[in-house]
Amino acid sequence: MTAADLVVRADRAWVDGAWRPAAVVVRAGVVVGLLARDAVVAAREDVAVDADHVLLPGLVDSHVHVDEPGRTHWEGFATATRAAALGGVTTLVDMPLNSDPVTTSAAALAVKRASAEGRVHVDVAFWGGAVPEGLDRLDEMHAAGVAGFKCFTAPSGLDAFPPLDAAQLDEALATVARLGTVLVVHAEDPALLTPHAALGTRHADFAATRPALAERRAVARLLDGVRATGARAHVLHLADGGSLPMLRAARAEGLPVTVETCPHHLVLAGEDVPDGGTAAKCCPPLRDAASRDALWEGLLDGTVGCVVSDHSPAPAELKGDDFGLAWGGISGLQVGLRALWTGARRRGIPLEAVLPAVTTGPAALAGLPDRGRIAVGAPAHLVAFDPDARSTVRAADLAHRCPVSAWDGHELDGEVVGTWLHGRRLVDASASALRLVDDRPGGRLLVPAAAGTVSGPAAVPGSVA
Repeated sequence: MTAADLVVRADRAWVDGAWRPAAVVVRAGVVVGLLARDAVVAAREDVAVDADHVLLPGLVDSHVHVDEPGRTHWEGFATATRAAALGGVTTLVDMPLNSDPVTTSAAALAVKRASAEGRVHVDVAFWGGAVPEGLDRLDEMHAAGVAGFKCFTAPSGLDAFPPLDAAQLDEALATVARLGTVLVVHAEDPALLTPHAALGTRHADFAATRPALAERRAVARLLDGVRATGARAHVLHLADGGSLPMLRAARAEGLPVTVETCPHHLVLAGEDVPDGGTAAKCCPPLRDAASRDALWEGLLDGTVGCVVSDHSPAPAELKGDDFGLAWGGISGLQVGLRALWTGARRRGIPLEAVLPAVTTGPAALAGLPDRGRIAVGAPAHLVAFDPDARSTVRAADLAHRCPVSAWDGHELDGEVVGTWLHGRRLVDASASALRLVDDRPGGRLLVPAAAGTVSGPAAVPGSVA
């Protein structure tokens, strides 16, 4: 028998929703065997994970703003995917806005794919955008291979990506239902948002312009649309814990609606943001500690099925210290797992309780069922994680392009000490935090299983169906 390329042995590997000792056998970038931890295997490389570390499947982050092309000085595929690998994320899904052009047509998707090809360090899929003047282009983007469609119910901050009104939202939902894909929704009611320019340095003054009720009403409207159309819908970056009762009821009713939140909504609180701390500005805003507690309850009972970064960087000069003028978005791609684990550990929640939300949950959302799992036939995306490590985040040391992060100065638990992509080691504990062990771009551009057939100029050689 041909020797395996790699064996990774661990006392605690996360397999089929449980910890078990295992030897993960890899050939040609795919897991081909799950054996007893000390099984005899002929392999070119044999790695033993430290006894006090755990072996996880590569994480999936379904909410990342890469910004390239057009705003590569904010973030780019090379820098974002390096940060992902260092944070244990081996698959990410790029959002359709903040780039130029925005991804609202098959032609724009082809431009984005071309800018990513040969430059990514982890695997990448793409969301398409649903905007008022582009609803007739959803079919072509679905056929071109997007994971689904992103829309806003309130202004996005970019004129090129306007929101859908109530009738347009229903039209998008009906199309999504027909195509068998998913609509992921930034849900805030614009009627409850307060227009503003400069606001000053207090986070509370900014949060007051985007009240929790705006989320609640937009979520309720979305649920009405799902009932009417049968479409799959997903609530993005939920910050308002008060929305959870209706979402629980909707799921109990059988509505095909899923929910995500972010590490910053689970760990940070609006009242703790220092004056001028605009690195923590995001939309919807950080809420109070009570809302944060409710989000943890939603995560533990399964109402919240995904925890993703909503990584949305911008140059420091676009932040400033005025919450009204600063660009919104929190950069957290590299530290998401550590931040989530820190919040969980402080609440006495075991690591295994939150792992589905960073692995199989976002993988299922994006139509990538072979991701977020250590299983025979799955890509050999593996992460060695030290849950007992502790260190202070320094934004300047993170690998994303702009050295701004709301996590700067926070002491977080856990550390990624190894990342393998398709069986190739990218990250090692002995490496510099700013550099991968293997810096060759080896990621792939993905076509999720739920997407249509790739055709025409949007096709990418070597895409994975």
